[in-house]
Amino acid sequence: MAGLTQDTPTPTDITVHQQSKLLEIAFSDGKAFKLPFELMRVYSPSAEVQGHGPGQETLQTGKRDVGLQELEPIGNYAIKPVFTDGHESGIFSWDYLYFLGSQQDDLWKRYLAKLEEAGADRDAPMLGGGGHVHGAGCSH
Repeated sequence: MAGLTQDTPTPTDITVHQQSKLLEIAFSDGKAFKLPFELMRVYSPSAEVQGHGPGQETLQTGKRDVGLQELEPIGNYAIKPVFTDGHESGIFSWDYLYFLGSQQDDLWKRYLAKLEEAGADRDAPMLGGGGHVHGAGCSH
């Protein structure tokens, strides 16, 4: 994702819905999105999820019921969610949140296709002691 520009819509309202596990976010251009915590968690921009380059992403499983413990503001450009599974290293910039909201349907389809391709299930626990599986070429 490109960095923030003067044209990047900024949030005008952010509401956490714990019961429905949704982050509702309204932007300055009038668009509003309801982002499931699960979608945010499986597409976290952190290196733990995205890896260190193309093809090194870690397929996330068992995140359907993930909750949000905390939502920490990061300057005037992002938020850092703390998820109930302990993940807290993703910094979600306004443009990344907008991307998640505007591309939500396509992102869900891609996620479900990746699960099917891997023979994995949305509710299966993460493999490995560290809570994630590395792709080829990952050195940690």
